[in-house]
Amino acid sequence: MEIIIHQTPEAAAERSARIVSDLIRNKNDVVLGLATGSTPLAFYRKLIELHKKEKLSFKRVRTFNLDEYVGIPATHPQSFRYYMEENLFKHIDIVPENTHVPDGMMENPMLSGPAYEMLINEAGGIDLQILGIGANGHIGFNEPTSSLSSSTRVKTLTKKTLSENKRFFKPDEFQPFLAITMGIATIMESRRILLLATGEKKAEAVAATIEGPISSMCPASVLQWHPKVSLILDSQASSLLKHTEYYKFVLSLQDGLTEKFGDPR
Repeated sequence: MEIIIHQTPEAAAERSARIVSDLIRNKNDVVLGLATGSTPLAFYRKLIELHKKEKLSFKRVRTFNLDEYVGIPATHPQSFRYYMEENLFKHIDIVPENTHVPDGMMENPMLSGPAYEMLINEAGGIDLQILGIGANGHIGFNEPTSSLSSSTRVKTLTKKTLSENKRFFKPDEFQPFLAITMGIATIMESRRILLLATGEKKAEAVAATIEGPISSMCPASVLQWHPKVSLILDSQASSLLKHTEYYKFVLSLQDGLTEKFGDPR
């Protein structure tokens, strides 16, 4: 695992956006996996900035989002389709037909996962998957105890996640308790993974992911098995790591090699 620690969330977002922009500029037809939540917002703002100021084009980019609630339409302000439109898609030159979010309104939601897997396969798989992380270590909506070999499917949200997300819904409003999420195996099939984590609330999950045992109780810990995964953190999210100085030492050497020979990652 490559551990990249920046002092501020803004610097972490800048580094993440530069990795994505380098990939888009160097590969003709990029397939990105995208995440929602509060952490990626600064990252999306940086991508929009690169599009407007440095002419980064998304015309040949295809995207697949990690997850979507079951039971609320794409026009609902809390749907992840709505989030993506408002926070990224409508600000860049991406082709709308090239953006994909799981269908949470399919009459039989059990069919939505397999259909989504087929779309990802037809696109040739995901080149770079962006991830956030929940305070309990979930990635996508793969809550603790999720199978580490799971594919895209319907998941029941935990009481902790429901409680954390309750603030986004009005008191008298329906709050989904099911979601369609990429499975952990689906995520692990991505050719490269970038996990973003900022803020003190993520510190415990980050420490368990990097320095704890691989366990379904912390789904993100499975990333230890992935050959090309980078965790980009701010100082607060990294505050419970035991080997911070070592990670910074490794990164300084890696950056030196990259500057001299180019980025093989």
